[in-house]
Amino acid sequence: MRGERFEGGVGGLGSPLDRDSPMPLWAQLRDRLTRRLDAGEFLDTFPTEAQLCAAYGVSRYTVRQALRGLRAAGRVVAEPGRGSRAVETGPIDQPLGALYSLFRAVEAAGKRSRSVVRVLDERCDRVAAGRLGLDPACPLVFLERLRLADDEPLAFDQLWMPAELAAPLLDVDFTNTAFYDELAQHCGLRVHQGGERIHALVPTAAQRRLLGIDTRTAVLRIERLATWRMRPAEWRISLVRGDRFRLSAAWSPGADYPVQAAAERLRSTG
Repeated sequence: MRGERFEGGVGGLGSPLDRDSPMPLWAQLRDRLTRRLDAGEFLDTFPTEAQLCAAYGVSRYTVRQALRGLRAAGRVVAEPGRGSRAVETGPIDQPLGALYSLFRAVEAAGKRSRSVVRVLDERCDRVAAGRLGLDPACPLVFLERLRLADDEPLAFDQLWMPAELAAPLLDVDFTNTAFYDELAQHCGLRVHQGGERIHALVPTAAQRRLLGIDTRTAVLRIERLATWRMRPAEWRISLVRGDRFRLSAAWSPGADYPVQAAAERLRSTG
């Protein structure tokens, strides 16, 4: 079996489950096993219920609840007479260099995309207005969502658009749909140009709880500014789980790939 062996206790398995946490033990175990599956473990042999009970010091009921969650997420399958088997999968892969939809990226990976809309309203925001080149008093449409892939947290989104462009979106249900599709249908516009700044971030405790991660998992902060008819039309900040999402780029001879370092200058070490 790849990775650590299950020979009693929690040696080699990382920290024990947190019995003081408000998150149930079965959910903690499910998330712990999910991270190990994401890391490529258990592809040869998945541990038995007895091994999991001994390794994490939990009851068989707790283990079965965790395995039920893994099966519902499509990460393991139950094989009669043989226990559970891991389903080989990987993080959602998104190529750079073009406008993309996280909704489409999740669906293309064979996962179900869904959003929990936390806020959808019209408001003024000085910082967002500045990014969009507007007066601080200009009304903006604000959308805040928790993005899910197969009902597991993937990203936390906040976006702003000028209300004069996006007001019809205030009546849209964004639970199971792509934002740009709704923007085209209800507002008659498609953003066609823009850019992103991406960097790794150590999340706060509140962000970890929201995304269902522990202190060992970083996130990607993706800031997007998109334009329509040569004017800023969308400013978005997304926090994406680093263990469930990756960005890729391709290049070819004679083509420049425009990567800019987020620093004033690069000093030579030679």
